[in-house]
Amino acid sequence: MGEYMYFVCFLLVFGVRVNAEIERPRGVSISMASKYEPNNKQTFQCLDGSAQIPYEHLNDDYCDCADGSDEPGTSACTNGRFHCTNAGYTPKNIQSSRVNDGVCDCCDGSDEYEGKIECVNNCKELGKKLREEQDEKRRLHEEGFKKREGFIAEASTLMEGKKLKIKELETEKAEIQEKLKELEARKTEAEGPEKEAKDKHEQAWKEQKDAREKERQAGKAREAFDDLDLNKDGFVDVFEIIPHLEFDIDSNGIVSEEEAKEHLEDHEKVDYEEFSSKIWGNIHSIYKKLVPDEPQQVTPPPVEPQGDTGVPVPTEEPQATPHLTPLPDEGDDFDDEDDEDDDDDEEESAEEDKMPEYDEETKALIAAADEARKNYEEADKRSRDIDGEITTLTSYLNTDYGKDQAYAVLRDNCYEYTDREYTYKLCPFSTASQRPKSGGHETNLGRWGRWENDKTQVYDHGQNCWNGPDRSVKIHITCGPDHQLTNAYEPSRCEYAFDFITPCACDQHSQPQVKEIRDEL
Repeated sequence: MGEYMYFVCFLLVFGVRVNAEIERPRGVSISMASKYEPNNKQTFQCLDGSAQIPYEHLNDDYCDCADGSDEPGTSACTNGRFHCTNAGYTPKNIQSSRVNDGVCDCCDGSDEYEGKIECVNNCKELGKKLREEQDEKRRLHEEGFKKREGFIAEASTLMEGKKLKIKELETEKAEIQEKLKELEARKTEAEGPEKEAKDKHEQAWKEQKDAREKERQAGKAREAFDDLDLNKDGFVDVFEIIPHLEFDIDSNGIVSEEEAKEHLEDHEKVDYEEFSSKIWGNIHSIYKKLVPDEPQQVTPPPVEPQGDTGVPVPTEEPQATPHLTPLPDEGDDFDDEDDEDDDDDEEESAEEDKMPEYDEETKALIAAADEARKNYEEADKRSRDIDGEITTLTSYLNTDYGKDQAYAVLRDNCYEYTDREYTYKLCPFSTASQRPKSGGHETNLGRWGRWENDKTQVYDHGQNCWNGPDRSVKIHITCGPDHQLTNAYEPSRCEYAFDFITPCACDQHSQPQVKEIRDEL
């Protein structure tokens, strides 16, 4: 032992590194080596403190400690751990049960020391590849970080510009409000004479129209009276009403004397004056003209003697009425001619009822009022547009764009990701949605809600799921050189998740984690 220590000291004095593997049992890492140094009693304390065993029982292929710490280099303990040094690559721990199992688990092959299988030590190749990958990650992070710094400066300029724009709009709004008062006064001033002239014109036209309509109705009343007065005695009586089935109130196919009398306002007969003033206004909408086959005389009902008195009384037989034919069916020549006459009358009536043009003086008043209204409405519209612009700008400024406003650059942009079935779309600080890849209706998955943390956004209150909750999305953000939606999935029903990379996330805290690469044993 003395000669060995002298040799080690010699090497240290002359700057030669001693292989630490000699000082620790197989399967033990450098960081755990001190726990495996032999004590004065040459015993080993199980790491869980459950027992002490002779030092020579370490790695004797028999499990003495409950935690398996006495067999780090064999497969004796199922719960033991074997340390792969993997010089040139990253060290790792594997289950002791995988030691000498015929499978190369360590890149340096140290787990298969019995030689059941020949393991190639490819740690240096793996280490080289890992270094390249980590260098590339660092490069991309640096690239993203530089872009992020530019985005922060851009956001600062953008925010100041929007604040300045709000002030300009507020100044313009105040000026327009003053102008609106003047324009409204002009509009009111112009609309007064316009209304007076138009009302005067329209009243004159209404009186003319009413007079024509009264004359027209009088003509129709005269014609109807003459048609109904079958015996031409200057009266329309109950028996002249009966042939007109349109007066059948109870729809039993017969016009009774009572029904006929009801339409004559309980009179047996009426002359033209009473017919035109009282009757025609009530029946003109249902009256239909009948065409007689032959002129016939309306006769009173026959009478016959009754009893010994010899006083004549009416018989029970119904009164003979003129033989009348309803208006011809569609397709008859008479009907066609009558329809043509009615059409001509209607066209003539429509033309007569059309209001004539305003006179030149009234037209000039209308033009002046129109101009005043136009000027007022244009100013009022601009005032309302300014309100909308201010609301939009204020909403933009009040949105939380993360630390240093770095994410503001994403506003008003959208990014898409397509899988086998759907195309997903993210419009940061606005909405998230999906639509079938084959085309169809877009489903709202959520609207901008809040930051859950500095790298997770929540979009909620999306379209309701059938018999379920409203849809929502969580956006998981990571650092990357470009803005890109890289994945979309549904962890639970109606709750979605998007993966989004962006330089905005490349802050100092997002630097890639570098795995330790051990160059030496």
